[in-house]
Amino acid sequence: MLRELLVVAGGGAAGAVARYLVSAAVQSRTGPGFPWGTLVVNLSGAFLLGLLAEAATRMPALTPEMRLLLATGFLGAFTTFSTLSLESLALLRSGAFGAFAANTLGGLALGLAACWLGMLAARAL
Repeated sequence: MLRELLVVAGGGAAGAVARYLVSAAVQSRTGPGFPWGTLVVNLSGAFLLGLLAEAATRMPALTPEMRLLLATGFLGAFTTFSTLSLESLALLRSGAFGAFAANTLGGLALGLAACWLGMLAARAL
């Protein structure tokens, strides 16, 4: 059990740093009006998780330990539903109702699509 916890912690540390770097890079290019950084992180994470989930069913090289490292650790820390929620409420409070709807509903719909596309990509490999 300790080994699994360390694997998840290592993946989580790397995923959190990657989330910060990707989100900050995107947000610095798009400005403060809409949380594009969080959207990009969540969509790319959903795509990668779909890819990994599908690949795991087809590739014995993806051991349970590798799935813990990548899915639970890295991608669990990389994606951020809590930040999506907080940023959506900030948009709502500021009266940006269109941006609130786009971020909330668009984030969910596009996240589902990204995950599905990741699964299709894994099947194609």
